[in-house]
Amino acid sequence: MTTFLTPQQRAGRTSAAVDAAVAAGRELGLTVTDPLVLHDVFSVVVHLTPSPVVARIPTVVPNRDDTVALARRQQDELDVTHWLAGRGIPVIAPSPLVPLEPVQRDGFSMTFWSFVPEDRTEAPDYVANAESVADLHVALRTYPGHLKFLSAAEPQFIAESLAGLDRHPTLIGAAELDRARREWQILEPFVRSQTAFEARFPGIGLQPIHGDSPPANIFAGVDGDLYADFELVTLGPVEWDLAGLGPEHESAYNRGAQRNGTRSLDEDVLGFVNAVGMLRVVATLTLAPQLPELMEYLQPALDHWQTMPSPPAYPQP
Repeated sequence: MTTFLTPQQRAGRTSAAVDAAVAAGRELGLTVTDPLVLHDVFSVVVHLTPSPVVARIPTVVPNRDDTVALARRQQDELDVTHWLAGRGIPVIAPSPLVPLEPVQRDGFSMTFWSFVPEDRTEAPDYVANAESVADLHVALRTYPGHLKFLSAAEPQFIAESLAGLDRHPTLIGAAELDRARREWQILEPFVRSQTAFEARFPGIGLQPIHGDSPPANIFAGVDGDLYADFELVTLGPVEWDLAGLGPEHESAYNRGAQRNGTRSLDEDVLGFVNAVGMLRVVATLTLAPQLPELMEYLQPALDHWQTMPSPPAYPQP
């Protein structure tokens, strides 16, 4: 039986995350009197007013007990955004008022960011955002730090989720789960191994990429748009950042790439990242007990997956 978090338990988790962020912020020397929750979905995002600092505390994660692995990923995000901000790239930057590192407190691992007022006067233009992702990719090309290959795909999370989803028949049907497992057998070697990927897709350069659908993670600040939420920053093909967005957004990206003098999206690689992205959606069903509204969010993508052809049987490495 799948047990979903109750509203009371959800509220308790949010309260605990806020309390941890307030305590950590004060220990770091910040003045915090009236914390204000800005968002509460996969992470609790809280403005530590009156300090110009926002804490982001992941609360819906595959293995919340593994704060060490989460902190490593958070450090990558802090390092990349700090580097971009230092080069004048429009990003939400880590707060300069605290050390450039994640903080563990009361079972949570959190990061601290500069507060930026949001412009709520217009709806996001995701097509224009997709075009601007080509500019972000140019900026990221020369990042000197080490990033793991396609860590944003979270292959271990996919593998473990697909192995255990048969214990949750209310989340996915047997036929759909069987299909997902067959597709993962085809795709997994090329997600886990940079060598296998490069052999299968020769000539597709790898570079630092955002990792988590950047057209949907551009923040409308009052002084202009800012790239945000680099939680899954990784080394990979640029196509990963357009996975699942469709032809209109792909065309917009290609316009930006043409303007920048960089390559257009490769159709073969797009097919690969779209297929992997769909399996991440299936795997994310295992997080629904922690975030019950996920079922509603994921259903359109799952329905679309049913209309997609299975990936070709790539020669295995």
